[in-house]
Amino acid sequence: MSVFGTMESEVRTYSRAWPTVFTTGRGAVLRDESGRSFIDFFAGAGALNYGHNPPGLKAALLDYLSGDGVTHGLDMHTTAKRVFLERLRDLVLAPRGLDYRVQFPGPGGTNAVEAALKLARKITGRHTVGYFQRAFHGMTLGALAVTANPMKRAGAGVPLPHTVPVPFDDPADDDEQSVARLARSLDDVTEDGPLAAVIVETVQGEGGVNPARPAWLRALASWAREHGTLLVVDDIQMGCGRTGPFFSFEHAGIVPDFVCLSKTISGYGMPMALTLMRPEYDVWKPGEHNGTFRGYNPAFVTAARALEQFWSDGALEARTIALGDRVAHALADTARRHGLPAPRGRGLAWGLPFDRPGAAREVCDAAYRGGLLVETAGAHDEVAKVLLPLTVADEQLEQGLGVLDESVASVAGRRTLAA
Repeated sequence: MSVFGTMESEVRTYSRAWPTVFTTGRGAVLRDESGRSFIDFFAGAGALNYGHNPPGLKAALLDYLSGDGVTHGLDMHTTAKRVFLERLRDLVLAPRGLDYRVQFPGPGGTNAVEAALKLARKITGRHTVGYFQRAFHGMTLGALAVTANPMKRAGAGVPLPHTVPVPFDDPADDDEQSVARLARSLDDVTEDGPLAAVIVETVQGEGGVNPARPAWLRALASWAREHGTLLVVDDIQMGCGRTGPFFSFEHAGIVPDFVCLSKTISGYGMPMALTLMRPEYDVWKPGEHNGTFRGYNPAFVTAARALEQFWSDGALEARTIALGDRVAHALADTARRHGLPAPRGRGLAWGLPFDRPGAAREVCDAAYRGGLLVETAGAHDEVAKVLLPLTVADEQLEQGLGVLDESVASVAGRRTLAA
């Protein structure tokens, strides 16, 4: 372990919570070099919706590499890119009646956000972008400017201008109140000038697993259309089936102007990101936004195979919704028995909030000792976030939920979880 402490930057985080050296992963299980197994309820922060090393995707990748398939291609045409684009069109976009152009902006989610924000400003000629309280959209300067976490914003070291925060959907409001509050808030922030875009997560992940209700999302889309403001949905963590349907906004019946995808879009945890845009908004000049690693062909191979395997029918979506109900009931039972706030989430993205500072961290640490990987979320790490692979086996799901419940009980046994 010493080389990590002496060579790697102090910025590392997950390795501090899980102080071991992992060696192999399969499905929802990771193993370390001592031979210990851990059930993974973290899933690469949402990059591994199909689990570690899904066999069908691994076989496609190995076949491609063994045949000397192009690995690095910038934005050149390749057979791997062609197959991916065809699968995305035929299995995802066309069945949903969606017509988007596809940009490969770079290897990570923050690249997808940067491209969307730059293009929205170019299209509208406006500067300011609205974002929501507790939002997280990335760590490069443009994406960080629409991220709410004050600690992460402070790390920029410079002002982050041309963005304004807006209150997110408040579950304490009824539908009518939430829509009215949203309209008032947006009207207030635009008194000094119209917004180029507004960017939203339909379920805030890093911000504490906060789902927006469909009526609120529809009101946001309507307000944006009325004011000539472009709507950007950041589906980087909640897309690719995390909430059930492929896109997390489907349940609200809205069609964003831009959609940002990354994390699980490669299907295998490899670097890949997409910015989807309505065709009329594809006004880039050639080379106006580029990047060296925007065409990582092995990721195209696994992405195409993932769409073929998991999105040619509705089986995965149905199973995700069914498993999500089981997780919701289990977490609600845990919360009720220990006097915690109700869990919140959608599909297989759930958060268990705690009132006492530090309690969520203690629970996640206890879970690690019990063989479960689960992490915190929220501006103050006040939520235990359950983000397990969509393909988790039933017995692993039940075992992991059991470890989490025992971890909550062990922390509650030492001292109260309440504030």
